[in-house]
Amino acid sequence: MLEEISATRYVLPLREGGSLPGLVEADDCGMYVVKFVGAGQGRKSLVAEVIAGELGRALGLPVPALRLVRVDSVIGRSEPDTEVQELLKASDGLNLGMDFLPGALGLDPLVFDVDPVFAGRVLWFDALIGNVDRTWRNPNMLVWHRNPYLIDHGASLIFHHDWGSARKAESRAYAASDHVMVPVGPDVAAADAALAPLVTEGTVRGVVDSVPDDWLADEPGFASVGEVREAYAAHLLARVGRRVWLPEVR
Repeated sequence: MLEEISATRYVLPLREGGSLPGLVEADDCGMYVVKFVGAGQGRKSLVAEVIAGELGRALGLPVPALRLVRVDSVIGRSEPDTEVQELLKASDGLNLGMDFLPGALGLDPLVFDVDPVFAGRVLWFDALIGNVDRTWRNPNMLVWHRNPYLIDHGASLIFHHDWGSARKAESRAYAASDHVMVPVGPDVAAADAALAPLVTEGTVRGVVDSVPDDWLADEPGFASVGEVREAYAAHLLARVGRRVWLPEVR
């Protein structure tokens, strides 16, 4: 389960992302990049961030630590930007924080030396979760203290925007042509051999259980939060069990 902390100060908005994340100080004295439940992408973006991020961590991939950040909308009272004020008002309660990596730079695979084995694991992982947002245009990877980190997985698990087609998505091929790791020559076969056995039922269910009930409640077509969790777990287990989606990289 993710640790829950409380926001004590809203520091500044980070306008690079369309969801207007913000840099927030918390009661554990840490600084976090927080994505808010009241943003335009809504709670499903946060669900995807948790499931993808925690699954990536379970596979040994470098993902900044995630925390559940409880926000009291009063922290925005002194914020001069009315857009931020409205966002904080709409995000009272649990939100998602990612450990802030001060001084981190965007990863450019043409500059940063990327190992083909690591590249293969990143591509395999993105193919599993259906991440459409790690392209050469927008790598969503950082370099911090000379190490790469994977960030921004809100555009993963896109099947959950249309549960009626989720079964078809279990075997949907992954379009890898624009993936940022393709120019490196990723070893996808080695990644498959190493990572697929790690995506066990216990691992998947543990990851899905990290999502707060509030973000899964009242999902259309489901009678309970437990049913929603089961649907996420079943999708990921079915996808890893029949890996017809494995990308071919030439």
